[in-house]
Amino acid sequence: MKALFIGGTGTISTAIVKRLAEELGWEVWLLNRGNRAEVVPAGVHQIIADISDEADVAKKLEGMEFDVVNEFIGFVPAQVERDYRLFKGKTKQYIFISSASAYHKPAASYIITEGTTLANPHWEYSRNKIACEEFLMQKYREEGFPVTIVRPSHTYDERNVPLGVHGKKGFYQVIKRMLEGKPVIIQGDGSSLWTATFNTDFAIGYTGLMGNRHAIGEAFQITGDETLTWDQIYQTIADALGVELKAYHVASEFLSAAGDKYGFDFEGSLTGDKSVSVVFDNRKLKRAVPDMRTNVRFDQGVRIALDYVLSHPECQVEDPEFDAWCDKVIAALEEAKTKI
Repeated sequence: MKALFIGGTGTISTAIVKRLAEELGWEVWLLNRGNRAEVVPAGVHQIIADISDEADVAKKLEGMEFDVVNEFIGFVPAQVERDYRLFKGKTKQYIFISSASAYHKPAASYIITEGTTLANPHWEYSRNKIACEEFLMQKYREEGFPVTIVRPSHTYDERNVPLGVHGKKGFYQVIKRMLEGKPVIIQGDGSSLWTATFNTDFAIGYTGLMGNRHAIGEAFQITGDETLTWDQIYQTIADALGVELKAYHVASEFLSAAGDKYGFDFEGSLTGDKSVSVVFDNRKLKRAVPDMRTNVRFDQGVRIALDYVLSHPECQVEDPEFDAWCDKVIAALEEAKTKI
């Protein structure tokens, strides 16, 4: 079996490429700019190109066909429209990575299935993913374009620690605050439910959909089965660090308003996603991929990630602006308490 990945070196796709190449014996090709060659397994073929240069990509792919084309860096309709032109008649399956944030927030039920309404007024990123899905499904219905939609939720790897509130430079400043004994902001009251999935578990579900005739024309959400509150998530991280968790709960609406002028998009990432309780019903995926299960519990995955991050200085990206912002938010709320 022969697969092409547009991208292929990100948090999710790296685990999938590795599983295909090293465990399942697929012939794997990556189409990207070649910026992360160090994570590409031996034997994987690379096509160095900018996917936005359609003419150049078409020339480099001339005469090639694939069993599966995997789109990991498509975010707006124009990009999947380009893919349709490039791969129509040249692949037996086109898998598009959408997002579980595309589900309506808040949904009518906290239990999310693939049939949950797609609508997110709080996040343009999610609305664009919905528009991409709509274009692709229209091509499936009208022309039989062999699309499969995959909706990940919060997926992480050894280089990332899942958090709700962080700055533009990522998660590390929150870890640093914990290590320094400083309070860390958790959205809401910390009781909303969330699911974080380690990328190697995600790869089991995803690769089971590749070349699977039951996946054509269908959408699947891929997550683990472990659901935790945000307080439990942060406490697990603090336990792995061996420090006391000093949680400071702040309403998502306040965080969104306070973060706007600093360029923190908390309306999208919190109100439109992480502040809402969700529990994913993965029965549809498991019917198509019976091997899908949670192998890496959150406490295990966090320890893997923290061991890696704390031993690799390049992952320790500090964010002084976000750190100072957290202090300002906490100080302002503490002062407000004294004036009531």
